[in-house]
Amino acid sequence: MAGIPLDQRDGWIWFDGEFVEWREAKVHLLTHALHYGSGVFEGQRAYGGQVFKLRQHTDRLLNSARILDFKIPYSADEIDAACEAVLKKNELTDAYMRPIAWRGSHELGLYARGNPVHFAIAAWEWPSYFKPEERLKGIRLTVADWRRPAPDTSPYAAKATGLYMICTLSKHAATDRGYTDALMLDYRGQIAESTGSNIFFHRDGELHTPTPDCFLDGITRQTVIGLAKARGLKIVERAMMPEELADFDECFVTGTAVEVTPVAEIDEHRFTPSEVTTSLMEAYSAEVQPKQAAAE
Repeated sequence: MAGIPLDQRDGWIWFDGEFVEWREAKVHLLTHALHYGSGVFEGQRAYGGQVFKLRQHTDRLLNSARILDFKIPYSADEIDAACEAVLKKNELTDAYMRPIAWRGSHELGLYARGNPVHFAIAAWEWPSYFKPEERLKGIRLTVADWRRPAPDTSPYAAKATGLYMICTLSKHAATDRGYTDALMLDYRGQIAESTGSNIFFHRDGELHTPTPDCFLDGITRQTVIGLAKARGLKIVERAMMPEELADFDECFVTGTAVEVTPVAEIDEHRFTPSEVTTSLMEAYSAEVQPKQAAAE
């Protein structure tokens, strides 16, 4: 299905409690989320017919809605069941899945507590976010002009739709310059993350990663930290400055879409994907596969 526009695909989307044909899943142009960004979402992957860490994703989705001051009209159990039903209905085993909740149409203004909350889940086949040839040799990043805002100026702990506009702008600017993606600094000038994934750096048996105090602490990030610790790597979460980039020998990004992807360049700085990155790529690939039930 590669190359087919998302709105022109065949299949089924779970929309407000029932299945709707893919091409008929639509919202009104005066929906509040379109005008004011009042929506939250998750990106999650299914491997072998099971969504990896489904309940963690669902819990984060519900919490994101709470942060944006609205309630999704379904429980965690109902959302999990709907996600599983979407895979089955679309006959998917390995897939990317996008649950999304948003304020709909009622009043068009900043006050929106009277607007209905809608919820939908779509899933489709989507391989790694980056091209395979880029992923194997390492992607190229450039430092973005846009910065992650301060925690008292945006609801950074929510996976909210409106927070990603600066990511789109940064991604466009990076690709226009021949790079794969952008590294974003935060409001203090410290290293934060890429446009859609967390970042790690290696030196001397230690993994250094920015403290997620103004950007999302990704579920994949948390998973990789656990895998690294199990392999004897020391994790150092701290404030990191761009001047330190020359001090590291390996670099990679993590996220549901990118999984574990090596980084070869950040502007003039070069990294060589090697043993640490490769071992964590392999460990993550093994971790996401459904575990076989214990023999009776």
